[in-house]
Amino acid sequence: MASRPLIKPTNSIKNDSGSELENSIAALATVMSDVSRVKMLCALMDGRAWTATELSVVADIASSTASAHLSRLLNENFIICVAQGRHRYYRLKGIETAELLEVLMGASWKQVEPFTNKTPIALRKARTCYDHLAGEIAVNIYEFMLINKWIDIEGQSLTVQGKQQFEKLGIALDEKTTRKKCSACLDWSERKYHLGGYAGAALFTHFERKGWISRVNGFREVLVTYQGEKALKRLFNIVV
Repeated sequence: MASRPLIKPTNSIKNDSGSELENSIAALATVMSDVSRVKMLCALMDGRAWTATELSVVADIASSTASAHLSRLLNENFIICVAQGRHRYYRLKGIETAELLEVLMGASWKQVEPFTNKTPIALRKARTCYDHLAGEIAVNIYEFMLINKWIDIEGQSLTVQGKQQFEKLGIALDEKTTRKKCSACLDWSERKYHLGGYAGAALFTHFERKGWISRVNGFREVLVTYQGEKALKRLFNIVV
């Protein structure tokens, strides 16, 4: 059975008080109104698949309660369930869900004057944003790319020079990808942009393959290796 989108397309909007768009938005808000479900979704922002037991621990709730929340998230298309043998794993539905969560994180982290960043230092330095890199290092990479004209001023596409630089790094970009090729993703802890979209995911994968970064199992935290520190300095003039 085909899955339905998180928000229905505008051409299905009704003109009466029973607008499908408004009802869909209200349904999303209802799902996000429960703290336990939000904790599960935030855990899944590391881009990995989690078991129901692991998610129940993260949310600090009983397994039976976790099952009910997971069913709700499945029904509302926030997550998918992947069966592997006798085990079942849960992960975010896709990049659109991750982008929605990242925006909500930014909107929820209210700005005060003077702004005091209360994000844990480890997460602030580098973390996953679903399938691309976020945090201070990612923001610095984005600013380097912007200054050196690897990306356009809006961060919506790689320039010719940017594509050439990706090729020099050994990153093969699929021009036929149906995913948004490049995007400026607002970093909720830094209040600046980092590189998202297909290009951001490709860069993250390249960093992992090179052994420049490593993920902390079970968390969004990303560690930069010694080789990674040298590479960031050489390629992007970033001192970790």
